[in-house]
Amino acid sequence: MSGPECCSNPPLLNPNAGAGHVEKLAGLDSYIAGSPNSNLAVLLISDVFGYEAPNLRNIADKVAAAGYYVVVPDFFFGDPYNPENANRAIHVWLKDHGTDKGSEAAKSIVEALKSKGVSAIGAVGFCWGAKVVVELSKSRLIQAAVLLHPSFVSVDDIKGVDIPTAVLGAEIDKMSPPELVKQFEQVLTAKPGKR
Repeated sequence: MSGPECCSNPPLLNPNAGAGHVEKLAGLDSYIAGSPNSNLAVLLISDVFGYEAPNLRNIADKVAAAGYYVVVPDFFFGDPYNPENANRAIHVWLKDHGTDKGSEAAKSIVEALKSKGVSAIGAVGFCWGAKVVVELSKSRLIQAAVLLHPSFVSVDDIKGVDIPTAVLGAEIDKMSPPELVKQFEQVLTAKPGKR
């Protein structure tokens, strides 16, 4: 998260947003877009606001229109971060929704996609979700990764990445400032074909 500005303007969550539909995948409610017959999938992993964010679903729909089967799982089990809940500050919410739990659940999603005949999976992680994507990358469970203002990701995490990866940082990001993103780039460019 870039700082307080990330949480000061949360999206209005809408379970009916998007052209896709919600179904269970590996036990998780997941927004699904695109043809189930595609053997290419993209896993979109949300920021702390979860899978009902309309902009995230719009991105899923656009990626699906390019021919991919897109899955946006609810890694928060119906409990996305709510900045209006004064009793549950972000640091408290994160204790219940650590990226380690998301990483384990994401592995189940990847396995479910493979069992449906998907032969290649890319993953995109936004903020909180970037760390989950890094963990999938280190395990080589996916074939390509994109990290967007990657909160909670360290240089040591990036050293373990061994697949093609793009890192998109934000100029004012306090959790992953441009200097840190530059270090990520240096680590990735030292690995042929991984950037």
